[in-house]
Amino acid sequence: MEGETMVIKIKEIRKKKNISQYKLADLMGLNQSQISKIENNKRNLKADELRKIAQILEVPVQELFFNE
Repeated sequence: MEGETMVIKIKEIRKKKNISQYKLADLMGLNQSQISKIENNKRNLKADELRKIAQILEVPVQELFFNE
C-alpha cells in the first residue's frame, strides 16, 4: 500500500507541476519508459532515485509517502 501511495503521489505532483514523464526522465538520467514503469508500480525506486524525484518536484521525500 505504501508503494502505491508513493507512485500515485509522484504522478499527481508531477502533473500538477506540468512536468512530463519525458522531462522527469531527462532530469533523472532515465528514459520515459522507466518513469512510466515507476508510476505504474512496475519498477521499484532506489533510495537515491526517490530523493532525486523529490528534489525535482520540489517536495520533501516524506510528502511522497502520505495521501492527503
